[in-house]
Amino acid sequence: MVTLPPVNTDTAGKSTHSDPDAAALRAALVDRIADRHRQLDLVLPPEVEAVMRRVPRHLFTPGASLQQAYSLDSVVTKSDEHGVMLSTVSAPPTVAMMLGQLGELSGKRVLEIGSGGYNAALLRELVGPDGSVTSIDIDQDVVDRARACLAKAGYRDVRVLRMDGESAAPEFGPWDRIVVTVGAWEVPTAWVEQLTDDGRLVVPLRTFGLTRSWAFRRRGDALESLSHLLCGFVPIQGMGEHRGRGVPLHGEQVGLWLDEGQQVDEAALSGVLASPRAQVWSGVTVGRRQPFHDQDLWLAGNLRGFALLTAKQQAVEAGVVSPSWRLGTPAVADGGSLAYRAKLRSVDPEQTTYEFGAYGHGPDGAGVAERLAEQIRRWDQLNRPSPHMTVHPASTPDAELPHGYVLAKRHSKIVISWPDHDGMVNSP
Repeated sequence: MVTLPPVNTDTAGKSTHSDPDAAALRAALVDRIADRHRQLDLVLPPEVEAVMRRVPRHLFTPGASLQQAYSLDSVVTKSDEHGVMLSTVSAPPTVAMMLGQLGELSGKRVLEIGSGGYNAALLRELVGPDGSVTSIDIDQDVVDRARACLAKAGYRDVRVLRMDGESAAPEFGPWDRIVVTVGAWEVPTAWVEQLTDDGRLVVPLRTFGLTRSWAFRRRGDALESLSHLLCGFVPIQGMGEHRGRGVPLHGEQVGLWLDEGQQVDEAALSGVLASPRAQVWSGVTVGRRQPFHDQDLWLAGNLRGFALLTAKQQAVEAGVVSPSWRLGTPAVADGGSLAYRAKLRSVDPEQTTYEFGAYGHGPDGAGVAERLAEQIRRWDQLNRPSPHMTVHPASTPDAELPHGYVLAKRHSKIVISWPDHDGMVNSP
C-alpha cells in the first residue's frame, strides 16, 4: 500500500495531502457516497471506502477548486474546440461503484483503459504491495497529466502509457482485472483474451445508446455478466470509436438517436410532433426514489422500432415534447408514427408515487403509444426483471448462443436476456 507523505501547503498556495480543508471535504464526500449506496441498496466495500477517504482527489483535478474536487460530479479536464468533453476525472459515486464491481483486488494485476490518475491511485492502494496497476490512454495530454498528478500524490510506481485501449497492452498482460473508464460500444477481442481465466472486466458498455457499467467474468472465450449499474462516460477514442446517428424531429431541438444501425422512415416522421398528442397511461407506478433504469433495456429488447428521444430544454419548456428525461427517453418509431415514454405523473397528493405512460404522435400515435405502455405493463407483471448479458466472439454461430436478444458488433456478439422470463415478447 502507498503511504501518503504529510506534505504542507507550499509557498504557491497549492493544496497538499495535509490540507485540513481538503481532508474535511473528502470525508464529507465519502459520507455522501456511502449514504447514496445505502439508498440504492448497494454495498460500498470497506476497503473502497477506506482508500477514498485517504487518496487526495484534489491533486488529480488541477485548476478545480477544492469544492469542485470534492463534489459528487465529474471534473472536466479537457474539451475540444466545440466544448465537447474529451476527458474527465469521473464522478466519485461512479468511481466507487465500479471499484466495487471489480471485486477483490489485493495482489491483482490491473489494467485501466482511459487514464486520469485518480482512479489509478485508488487502484494502486487496493492492489497493495503484491499487485500492480497499468493505466493507458490514447491522448498524450491525458497521459502527461496523469503521470504528473500521480507523481505529485506519491504514486510513482503506477505505469502510465500512451496507446490505443483496444489492444489491452498485451506486452504487460495478462490481467486479473481490466477496468474501462471511457464509454465503449464494443468489447474488443483483446479485452477477453488478455484476461486471466476467471478474470474480471468492468466496462461502461453502450447498447441501443444506453450506457451501463457491466461487470463480467471470463468464461473460456466468452464473458458473463455479474452486475450492471447506471453510468455515463465520455466515449472512447481510437479504433474502438463508434458514432450513432441522429434523426431530427423538430429542427435541432428534438430528435431520435439510433446507435445499433436501426432504420426509421425519416421522411414520414417529418413534422410528426406537430400532430395531436395521444396519451396512454400504463397503471404501473414507481416510488419517487425508486430506480427503474432496467426498464429502458427491457423496452429496447422488446419493442420493434426502438430508439431514444433526445430534446433540448427549450423544446421541453415550450411543450413540444414532455419526456421522462431529456437525454435518452425510450421511444418507438413506426412509419410516420412515434411514441415515447411520457414524463411520469404523480398519483398521490404527497407526490411520492408516479405512473408510467406514453405520448404518441402521427396517424397511429395512440396505437404505438399503447404498444409502449403494454411493454411497461409486461415488465411490471414479470416482477421488473434484471437483464443478464453475455459476450461471445463474432464468429460464434447463432445456434450456439444462449437465448436472448443478439446484438452483432464488430468483434463480438452480445446477448441480452432476462433469466426470469422465457424470452422476448417482441423481437425488434
